[in-house]
Parts: sequence; C-alpha cells; structure tokens
Amino acid sequence: MDAFGLLAAGFATALTPLNLGLAVAGAFVGTVVGALPGIGPVNAIALLLPLVYALKLPATSALILMAATYSGGGYGGRIAAILLNVPGDPSSVMTTLDGHPMARRGEGARALAITAIGSFVGGTGAVVLLTLAAPTIARAGLAFGPAEYVALVALALAAAAGIGGGSAAKALAAGAIGLLLATVGTDSGTGIERFTFGELEFLDGIDFTVVVIGLFAVAEVLELIERRGDAVEAVPEVGRGGLAIADIVTTLPTMLRSALAGFVVGVLPGAGATLATPLAYAIERRLAGPNAGFGKGDIRGVAAPETADNASHAGSMIPMLALGIPGSATTAVMMGALMLYDITPGPLLFRDNAPLVWGLIASMYLANVVLLVLNLPLIRLFVRMLLVPPWVLYPLVIALAFTGVWAVNNSVLDLLLATGFGVAGWAARKAGVPLVPLLLGMVLGRMLEDNLRRAMALSGGDLAILVGSPLASGLWIACVVVLLWPVLAGAVLGRRDRAEV
Repeated sequence: MDAFGLLAAGFATALTPLNLGLAVAGAFVGTVVGALPGIGPVNAIALLLPLVYALKLPATSALILMAATYSGGGYGGRIAAILLNVPGDPSSVMTTLDGHPMARRGEGARALAITAIGSFVGGTGAVVLLTLAAPTIARAGLAFGPAEYVALVALALAAAAGIGGGSAAKALAAGAIGLLLATVGTDSGTGIERFTFGELEFLDGIDFTVVVIGLFAVAEVLELIERRGDAVEAVPEVGRGGLAIADIVTTLPTMLRSALAGFVVGVLPGAGATLATPLAYAIERRLAGPNAGFGKGDIRGVAAPETADNASHAGSMIPMLALGIPGSATTAVMMGALMLYDITPGPLLFRDNAPLVWGLIASMYLANVVLLVLNLPLIRLFVRMLLVPPWVLYPLVIALAFTGVWAVNNSVLDLLLATGFGVAGWAARKAGVPLVPLLLGMVLGRMLEDNLRRAMALSGGDLAILVGSPLASGLWIACVVVLLWPVLAGAVLGRRDRAEV
C-alpha cells in the first residue's frame, strides 16, 4: 500500500471518537497552557506523560493527545509574546519583535489572527512533507547497522551542541550527563547493577517521567518564582481590527518560505523551533530590504517565525519516527512515552506499527484544522488566561507535577528525585547549560550502549568497525562539521564583513 493509502487508513484511526476527542482536547489544553507565561509545550507534555500512562490510553491515542498539545502549546505561547512582550519559550522571542509593536498600536487581534493562519499554513505544509519524506527516510534507515547507529547517536548529540546556540562545551557536558543517567540500573547485557546505591527502586533505572517533570516543570516554576519581582506590562486590549484578505495575500509568500525553512531545520536533532524562528525571520527581513519596517510592527515579521515554528514541529517528528532519534525536547518526551508502551521508534516502526504512525500523521492534519477553528474565534478567551495570578498558577503546576510523579510508581523516592532534578534544572539554566542535550542523552543512552556492544561483538573488539562503512564514515564527518559549524560560520561572516568595509 502506498503512502496515501496508508494515510487514508490513518484518518480512519484518527477520526474514531476517542482519538478525535483527544486531538481537540489536546489542541485546546495546549493553547491554554501555552498562553500562561513561562509554561510551554514541553512542560504541558511532561505533565501529560504520567496521566496517559495512568489512564492506560492506547499508544496511538496517547501520541495523538501529545502531538495536538504540542501544536496547541506553540500557538498559545504567542499570546503572551504579542500582548505582554513576554516570550513563553525561546522560539517565541522573534514574535515579540513585531507582534508586540502591533499590539501597542491596537492591532493585537490582527497579529494573533495572522499567527493562527501562519501556524495552520506551516503545520499543514510540513505535515504534507512529513507524509512524503518519512517513509523514504525510514526505508533508508533499514540500511543502518550497529556501527551506523552509534555514529547517528553521536551526530544527534553533536547537532544539539553545535547548532543549538550557546556554549558547545556546556551542551556536550549536558549530553554526557544524560548518557550517564541512562546507565543507572541493571546492565541489559551482563545483569550487573550500576549506580543503584543499594536502592531496589534503581534496578530498572531512573524513570524518564521523573527526570522530565523535574528538569522542565519544577525548574520552570522555580525560575518563575525567582522572576516574580520583574515588572510585567498590563494586558492590553486585543483591538477590534480583524485580518484583511490583503494581509493574507501579502504574507502568503512569507508563509510558504518559512514553512519550508522551519521543516528543514526541524529535522535536525536538537535544533527545532529555537533555530527555525530566527532563521525564517532573518530570511524575510533580508528579502524585504532595510525600509520594510521589520521590528516596528510589520505583519510579515509575525507570520515568518510563527509559520516556521509550527512547521518545525512536524519536521522534528521525522528523526523520531523514522530513525529513533528525537528532533527536539518535546519529541524526546514523546519518544519516552512510546518506550513506556514497549514501542521502539525507528525504521521498523513503519512496518511493525503502521496504524500508530499513520494515525499520528493523520491526526496532525486534523490538529491544524482544529487549532485554526479554535483560535480565531476564541482569541479573547485565551487572552484571559494571562490574568491568572502567580499565587494560583505556581501551586497548581507544582501540584500537577508531583501528582504525575507519584502516579508513576507511588514512590517517595521519585518525589525526592523530581525535586532534585528541578533544582538541578534551575541551576543549569542559571549557568547557561542547555537541558535538551541532557534529555537526548538519557533517551539515546540505551540505544548507544546496546549498538556499541553489538558492534564490538561483531568485530571482536576492533573499533575500526565504527568507521568501516561509507555511511558510518559520512555520519562521523557530519558530526565533526556540525560541531565546528559555529567556528566556520563565524569565520565566513567575519571575512564578509571585512570585505564590505
């Protein structure tokens, strides 16, 4: 059966009452949670992880709920960015540059409307590309052996460090810590206990849910509490001016270019929307010229990052589904959810769990439609979410977080671990240490260890097997290139600046 036949079967799965209801609920909840300053889609899905496990939802339904929440959370974060000039997550920083000036002119409704349409165009266009590209990449992934998977994991961690911004050394250190966390528990090859400290609860390793909730939800609340004294503008009126057809015509080329850019960047492990949004904004600003008014309330400056953001969400699904490599922090959490169901993402997923994969892809088409239908008429309702006082928000998030942790194993030790990871996550943010590489390292640690062990068994302990095939060698070369990319890019830009002078 070809991709479109499988997609039709996927729509049959996604349109069941349970899955359709979960898609609508996820889109709504994601938008509401995303509208709360500081609470992004990663935190929303981290809180959902123990819930779907406790409710014993089917794997397909759980993944559909998370994917819809992912898309909804991205849009919701833009409400605070546009109206309050408070980015809900790093990817929404670019939206403030033109979105907030529009809101201050009384054009908040217009900015939010183009955000909804841009998200729809970017999300739908990227899902079309996902439909076409994912099966091909999965088939190519069947050529991967143990040595190639070792190189692929190294490339994923290098990409998170080399192109994610910030210090590459700190990112690599975070990835190494994640790999170490993955070794806690019983060695799957020898049965030897590692780093259990005599605790029986550590025999199966540190639960992924505990780490995610601690590093993201608890750490986020600690950071919000720390910033409680910062001045925040009052919520302005969203305005009565709606979106004109001329606005859509003007921004459509911007949306199409940004959708493609966001999708391509989203495929890169560790990059995601944090890199896609500034790239799309920079492209449009350069194409528009110096007199376009970017940074002063140009509607194209809102459409570009928003379209790229939602497109990158679909792009990040490709490495997770086709290769078993999460493309972002959120897809790392979703990959952890699949592992809770004993489902291993990767090339065989399209063959062994086709209904799950195509049901998920079909639900992403539906989620984009649901978001458009919900967001345009309910803009004013979502704006009310910004008025939730901190003394209500913080305890609610903490209560949900610890309830979710308790639901996993009914363990006091898990609560203590979540608290410890929360403090560690808060300290890491203060020190400028990115958390995404740590999460990737923990998710990919077992894959790296198992495939390295298999490669050594096949070669009799000869490390040359790791570069023995053209594919493995190419992946290692790509690994070096992405690590050196900031240096190379800086040298090229410096030479260009000197030439212009």
